[in-house]
Amino acid sequence: MPENSKKVPEVVINRLPRYYRYLGDLLSQGITKVSSTELSKKMGVTASQIRQDFNFFGGFGQQGYGYNIEYLYSEIAKILGLNDGNTMIIVGAGNLGHALANHAGFEKRGFKLVAIFDNSKDIIGKEINHIKVRDISELEDYLLNNRVDIGVLTVPNKAVHNIAYRLVEGGVKAILNFSYSELNLPDDISVENVHLSDPLMTLSYKLKRSKI
Repeated sequence: MPENSKKVPEVVINRLPRYYRYLGDLLSQGITKVSSTELSKKMGVTASQIRQDFNFFGGFGQQGYGYNIEYLYSEIAKILGLNDGNTMIIVGAGNLGHALANHAGFEKRGFKLVAIFDNSKDIIGKEINHIKVRDISELEDYLLNNRVDIGVLTVPNKAVHNIAYRLVEGGVKAILNFSYSELNLPDDISVENVHLSDPLMTLSYKLKRSKI
């Protein structure tokens, strides 16, 4: 479906992966049709909000009939670019980088891990998920000779800005940053800063309030 000419709000974009996951679950159960009301119960947002979200992309289905799940699932995949064959690299092969490299969900969602980099002599040359860890000094040459869509950073704070700029210089347009430092890069670079302790602090807040 074509996107509405009006800019899609960030909050709507952030809900799209959730729609995709829930629809995938319904498909795996053999369910073929769902109403906005039924979907709202799973999503925790109103049926009206769901319809508004989908209207940014031209709308799906028809009033009173509900949504064809397979079609909607496929269309959201297109909107999210999951069929584009996005390639990604991981920089930082420590505990977190190692775990991410072994995460089977990436390839299932259309993201292909093509290389891993690190600066530790103890890690360079070893294989993680059948991919040999490269020396970080090879980063520029690799980017020059290979298409990389997404760079995943699991490096210390002191190194993250330098690595991010090297990725940008090498043509990488999207970065997933797991360090505690926020990255501020040119406007044409898409950045997602992931702070793993933030959800824990949110849970801590809710836990504290539940005891009052």
